[in-house]
Amino acid sequence: MPVDLPQHFADEMGALLGPHFPTEIALAVSGGGDSMAMLHLAAGWARVYGVTLKVATVDHGLRDESGAEAAMVAAECAGIGLHHDTLKWQGWDGTGNLQDAARKARLDLIGAWSGTCRHVLMAHTQDDQAETVLMRLLRGSGVDGLSGMAAQRRLPGLTVVRPLLGVPRAALRHYCKVLKIPFADDPSNDDETFERVRIRRLIRNEGFDAGKLARTASQMARAREVLETSARNAAAALQTAHYADSGYIAFARDGLDEVPPEILLRLFAGALADVGQNPYRPRLSALEDAVVAVQSGGTATLHGCLMTAEKGRIVICRELQAVAGRSSTIDLWDGRWAMDGPHAPEVQVGALGDAVSECPDWRATGHPRDALRASPAIWHEDRLIAAPLAGFSAGWHARIAVN
Repeated sequence: MPVDLPQHFADEMGALLGPHFPTEIALAVSGGGDSMAMLHLAAGWARVYGVTLKVATVDHGLRDESGAEAAMVAAECAGIGLHHDTLKWQGWDGTGNLQDAARKARLDLIGAWSGTCRHVLMAHTQDDQAETVLMRLLRGSGVDGLSGMAAQRRLPGLTVVRPLLGVPRAALRHYCKVLKIPFADDPSNDDETFERVRIRRLIRNEGFDAGKLARTASQMARAREVLETSARNAAAALQTAHYADSGYIAFARDGLDEVPPEILLRLFAGALADVGQNPYRPRLSALEDAVVAVQSGGTATLHGCLMTAEKGRIVICRELQAVAGRSSTIDLWDGRWAMDGPHAPEVQVGALGDAVSECPDWRATGHPRDALRASPAIWHEDRLIAAPLAGFSAGWHARIAVN
């Protein structure tokens, strides 16, 4: 049955962002058939719901045609009354994985450009989802990897929304051709030096059903949610110190042995992501090694965090090396801490470090020494002015400003 694209798009937007839609939504439009179809679908939807759209095209500068493609998107936006900006990337040094670097650059550029607009639409399709699932299957991924791309992905300050994940790429190309919407074909889509291109050809040549692969992702996503819920429940039951209160997390060791291995790994992965303020979780092999080490009474560093076993609890705090250096900015140190107190222009914020020994009441706080060493302190050159979490406030207070 043919897909009623405008209705499907409206239904997905309602499910993902409704019923109270943001007043402004951003679109990432490359100029390819999928994103140009999304541009027109979103424009029609936004007129009905009174939502302001703004559009960006990332010009990676890797092909001679990329500038003309960005100009084509700009012209199309002008024709339907939408604001458009071209974001130029000049950051690749020719080393490493080009597609990964370009993907990260897109998110960084769009995040910086979007400003107060907190939602950006991307035109990933059912075919993209199928390719992702098969790529991860061949890499030996588990439940999380086989969940594929999420319809919503929350990043710091930005949510990526994918309303076309259930739509075949062919349906979007047909939509563009029927409505005579211009689009560009990126020749890199046929370059088999890229893994995704090889997987795309494998799906086509072997007759794999993209719809069934995408449904596998949906089923795995449901299984992942069950596991995540179990991990959150286990964390709530075993936590003795909470990130929002102290900047570190502690779990009672009694009871951890009763937690199933998969749930235990998720429990620690979530704690590391929170304390390390990282939207990504650590690699599974590194996480497994760290959990074994700390459950055996040792220590481990991972994801910018230090994991230690002490006094019947396992503590996950910031690694001191990850918070080296000082800053004159007191309202967001290490991306999380706001410092309130008798500010003077010459003071700086930096980790307390070994100066914890200068705080005679630090033991009375109940905080682990390692967590206090990585906690924020006020300095004047090399003189410690205050260390609020270590019981030496001197009129200063520290609070988590981002969580």
